[in-house]
Amino acid sequence: MSPEEEIQPSGRGPIVAVASALVFVTAALLVYANTAAFAWDEGYHLVAAWLIAHGKTPYIDFVFPQTPLNAYWNAFLLRLIHESWHVPHTAAALLTSAATFMASIHVYRRLEAPRSWRAAAAVVTAFTMELNIAVFEFGTLQAYGLCLFMIVAAYMLTVESVEKPGILRPGLAGLCTGIAASSSLLSAPVSPILLVWMLVTSRDGRAKKLFAWIAGVVIAFIPLLRLLIEAPRQVIFGFLQYELLFRKVEWDDATLHNIGEVAAFGDSPQAVLLVLFAIAGLVLLRKRIPRARMKSELWLCLSLAFILSAYLMTARPTFTRYYLMTVPFLSIAAAVGLYEVMSRLSTRPHPILGAAIICAITTYCLGASLFEQRDDLVWSDMEKTAAKVKQVTPASGVLLADEPVYFLLHRMPPTGMELEDSHKLRFSGADAMALHVVPRPALDLMIKSGRFDTVEMCDDDEVSRIGLESLYAKNETAGTCKVFWKWK
Repeated sequence: MSPEEEIQPSGRGPIVAVASALVFVTAALLVYANTAAFAWDEGYHLVAAWLIAHGKTPYIDFVFPQTPLNAYWNAFLLRLIHESWHVPHTAAALLTSAATFMASIHVYRRLEAPRSWRAAAAVVTAFTMELNIAVFEFGTLQAYGLCLFMIVAAYMLTVESVEKPGILRPGLAGLCTGIAASSSLLSAPVSPILLVWMLVTSRDGRAKKLFAWIAGVVIAFIPLLRLLIEAPRQVIFGFLQYELLFRKVEWDDATLHNIGEVAAFGDSPQAVLLVLFAIAGLVLLRKRIPRARMKSELWLCLSLAFILSAYLMTARPTFTRYYLMTVPFLSIAAAVGLYEVMSRLSTRPHPILGAAIICAITTYCLGASLFEQRDDLVWSDMEKTAAKVKQVTPASGVLLADEPVYFLLHRMPPTGMELEDSHKLRFSGADAMALHVVPRPALDLMIKSGRFDTVEMCDDDEVSRIGLESLYAKNETAGTCKVFWKWK
């Protein structure tokens, strides 16, 4: 059998193996998304989506420290399907799984190897991407799922746009990167990296492809541009100034925190394996001169991962979950690296063995992480809290609560209470009103003057600082939070 014949797909076995892996990881993610997936920050994302679904406008009617497209997407889902946290969780999980599907099929189609190895590499891609701890735990939350889908789609469209003529693929790639960035600025560097690679690698039609790409990005940013024209000060403050200047307020050790988050890389066997196999793939592939196409794509994957990592380090503060944006590109490169490494370890390498080892390590690490977090706060805890708040709060009563409780009760937060983190800001007077910010000293006065019929808090330090037990006649712990009512 010639090498050309050897690498041609035949039979259903490889496709069945890849499909089975994709079904498994998708089912696992969907179960997790609808049971244990929870992050405190997603509360304000869901409140923002609910407010938009009920006619409010981000930045103009309430402060929102993100680009807005994911909030509009979730608002559409809430109106279309049901006002429940299960809806955005399920949608994000499906988008993350779709991104994994695209990455796995891309590896299966592009790897220049026997079909058994292509199937093994695709399975490894599915496991190392979707069962990565950061992707699994956060790919169902906030804007991460939408961003993962869009940046993987943009990567595949960019690769194909180099090989095929026309402006459709570059335009769609630009649109995808624009949607990702207008959903979360964490993905912003993907667009210029892919664009530069496409222009350098393409042999013809560069000007047309550049124009199509820019047009796609502009289309994706139309919602933000429309808001920017309507209320430039509030919009610039929300998606730009808040992120650059005000996130680090009350984070005096943000730099040390960032160093600690980056150093945590060494504690993750998943991350170490991904990086080592990705680098090995590029180093070993250099010895195979005919594979110029694959080398170029590996360089692109590693460039995306490296530049994104450097960019994410500039956030103050940054968090390890942000680096999930790099996982798809590392997984693609690592799958190629696995083949290159295993093909040199033995004259008759076994793809099933190599894939099984990597998948087993990845699954074990995820299982260990989930076990350690088995007692963490989840939505069922917040539902108990919300049930108690609903029981003791009159329909016309004024409620001060955490964002998840507002969302669960489908209650409109009082002005300035849509984002708990904004209370740390020190605006006053007209500035505070224009930006919809209530500083913490003003909020304390509102609480102590009896403005709220019910107060719900999960932060015990804040409860003690304000002295809520001395202000309200009744209180009760529900879930893991405290509820106070009946003003003394």
